[in-house]
Amino acid sequence: MLAAGLSLTVCAIDASAADAASAATAADATVQPAGKWKIAFGPGLFVSPQYPGSRDLRVFPYPALDISYDDRIFSQGPDVLGVNVLRGDDYHVGAAITLDFVSRHESDDPHLHGLGNVNAGPKLKLFADYTVWMFTGSVAMYQDIAGHHQGKTVLTDLYASLPVGGWLFSAGPGFTWADAVYTRTFFGVSNQQSAASGLPVYNTGAGIRDVHLNGYVSYDFSKHWVGSVAVTLGRLQHHAASSPITERRTELNTLASVNYRF
Repeated sequence: MLAAGLSLTVCAIDASAADAASAATAADATVQPAGKWKIAFGPGLFVSPQYPGSRDLRVFPYPALDISYDDRIFSQGPDVLGVNVLRGDDYHVGAAITLDFVSRHESDDPHLHGLGNVNAGPKLKLFADYTVWMFTGSVAMYQDIAGHHQGKTVLTDLYASLPVGGWLFSAGPGFTWADAVYTRTFFGVSNQQSAASGLPVYNTGAGIRDVHLNGYVSYDFSKHWVGSVAVTLGRLQHHAASSPITERRTELNTLASVNYRF
């Protein structure tokens, strides 16, 4: 979802971090100058688990890009192309094709040998957000459209945002629901996988994947330059938490960028 507020671009492996930043900016619609075109880009850095349930983190740079026209059509971070079908001063409803970089490979960790690889790919995103005063509620559904058995996830979040001078602070809780396909792919162990990996058979189903807390801070250095940091701290639940694949229940996702706004 693309807001009419601060230009922030996020390229997310974990969708909750991306939506945290997007919904935070949606709460502040007074910063950018008037004009139908809004363009910003700059360098960014992303930190996330190596794979869902991993004890290791990976860090990599990414190009931060944020382009929108008339708050209708946008390309923002992992959302390669999206449209706000319905929009107003305090709400957005729309769809996007988004790149999800969540993956898992046997080479990521020795205890994954025999489980097979899970590749990343594009997903269809349907979203909605609504803002009342300083509070923004958002929901986003991600559906795998690449045939990589990543199924469907739904993120629900609530944020409180406070602009102070050139600063914007935002924080709030959320949770992620995952369908049986997603949970089986990332946290289940079939009979065949058990025989190949030595891990016990583990059956899964749909349910709450995680609960998380989002934090977001941005600062306008000048009319054109803005820096931002989005952090999501999550805790795996139910099937994801108890899986023999999971080595750490706590998940940390951090996105930082410095953007130049035209």
